Amino acid sequence: MEAITGVFDSRSDAEGTVEKLRASGLSADKVTLLTPGEKAKIEKELHTVPVVAAEQSGMGKTIGGVVGAAAGLSGGPLLAAVIPGVGPILAAGLLGAAILGAAGASLGAVAGGKLEDSMTDGLPEDEVFVYEDALRKGRSVVIALTEEGTDSSRIRELLKAGGAETIDAAKEQWWIGIRSAEQEHYSKFKKDFSDDEKFYRLGFESALHAKRRCQEYDQGLAEMESAIEELQQQNPGVEVAEPFSRGYERGREHYQHLCKESRAA
Repeated sequence: MEAITGVFDSRSDAEGTVEKLRASGLSADKVTLLTPGEKAKIEKELHTVPVVAAEQSGMGKTIGGVVGAAAGLSGGPLLAAVIPGVGPILAAGLLGAAILGAAGASLGAVAGGKLEDSMTDGLPEDEVFVYEDALRKGRSVVIALTEEGTDSSRIRELLKAGGAETIDAAKEQWWIGIRSAEQEHYSKFKKDFSDDEKFYRLGFESALHAKRRCQEYDQGLAEMESAIEELQQQNPGVEVAEPFSRGYERGREHYQHLCKESRAA
């Protein structure tokens, strides 16, 4: 499966694009909308949709649960959860549940269905941190899954027509936002950031991968060393290990800092 993502400044534009994607034939379980909000507003919104009978007791009253939406945008369960380092998020459908789960949210149960292995096939866990950055900025994210090459062009065209920024552009904006601080940090090691930025950034992003960022440092060490070895083979004669390792360590610190800020908010 291939994940195609658009980042929207306007929630209404994102919602409209989701409806157009579904109207074009994309099944409800292959597209989701993630949108941020304050806890009180999200809880109020959840109370406006019908509750599925399978919902756990009290789910609709507190963030961290799943409620039902029989019709409208969600096309399935409407989910509310707190993503570590981000805050309260609404997501639509089972794909939304899969994305929230990859981001570290505790969902408990999924009303009206369950997550199959096929739901997580192609899940872009290496992009989750970009989604989170967009959500922290108050933006909405639409993710569509499709068989590679089949509907890709059509989906991208619909996202673009709806006003979406591509995931690659959003990732560049994320890096621009933190680059100066990382350059200043790296200069403390008496190294040239412009020479080492590529590998430093790769290490930083590797630490933010959804599967690795909550691991103990020792748990991720083997994967980090494997990544360095592969990069070194691709870049013979270039210093790779130190900038990648320092970027990896800094990425871990960055994520932990975001989580502490979120808990304190």
